[in-house]
Amino acid sequence: MTNALLALLTVLILPVSVAIFILGIRILRPTERGLIEFLGKYRRFAQPGFNWVIPLIENLYRVNITETLVEAEPQEIITNDNLNAIVDAQIYYKVKATEDDVKKAIYNANNYASQIVNLTRTTLRNIIGTMTLKAANSERNTINAELLRTLLVETNNWGLDIVRAELKEINPPKDVQETMNKVVKAENEKIAAIDFATATETVADGQKRAEIKKAEGIKQARILEAEGEAQAIKTVNEAAEKYFVGNAQILRKLEAVERSMKDNAKIVIPNNQQLINIIGDMAGITPVPIEKKAVL
Repeated sequence: MTNALLALLTVLILPVSVAIFILGIRILRPTERGLIEFLGKYRRFAQPGFNWVIPLIENLYRVNITETLVEAEPQEIITNDNLNAIVDAQIYYKVKATEDDVKKAIYNANNYASQIVNLTRTTLRNIIGTMTLKAANSERNTINAELLRTLLVETNNWGLDIVRAELKEINPPKDVQETMNKVVKAENEKIAAIDFATATETVADGQKRAEIKKAEGIKQARILEAEGEAQAIKTVNEAAEKYFVGNAQILRKLEAVERSMKDNAKIVIPNNQQLINIIGDMAGITPVPIEKKAVL
């Protein structure tokens, strides 16, 4: 009987033991950490890999330690200039991987993801409520820095690391948005008009400079041409003075007589005057002396 009882117990206990062992296996990924509680009381810290808990007596609570994004739901905030702005933000956080920080994340904050969202919404109301809508739009970096600083301080005992906080959007009321769009459009048109006027002025200046250069070229060419003509005249005069002294005047006088004769002018020749001397007088040439016949 004893051997049969032992065999029976072995047959019954072995499968139960195997089943209990299998039911107690817990595998954690590298991105997870765990807290094991024994009858509701914290007992030990679970690392990535194989872990075993006593079924029905011990519980393992998994905690993701990777960076996580939470969206702060859009909310309407009244700015300092009494405008209703729709504000939305994004928060990136992660649970620190140490045992103490994982315990804080589980035991010090009830659903820390939801708590971060609520804290973000409250902080944004406090920050943007003291600013005008224009300032809030132009100082987003300041708002992000202030939001991040506040979250780091408030979640310091939650075992969390707030990686970054970003203001997603600030939407003014529809009528204000339309007015702002008109202002932006007017500014863009003004800038475009200034750019066009500047370009036109540049083109005009270029054409003006080109005309000035052209006029200066023509002027210089004429000066050079005049100087060349003057030099040529000077050279001719110098040659005439050197080689044709007196002859040029005689030639001009003869040309004058020739023109007079051409027009059928009548010339009265006095007695005892030779024709050559009359023509010479008209031309301004010294008369040829008359030879006197010797008196026998």
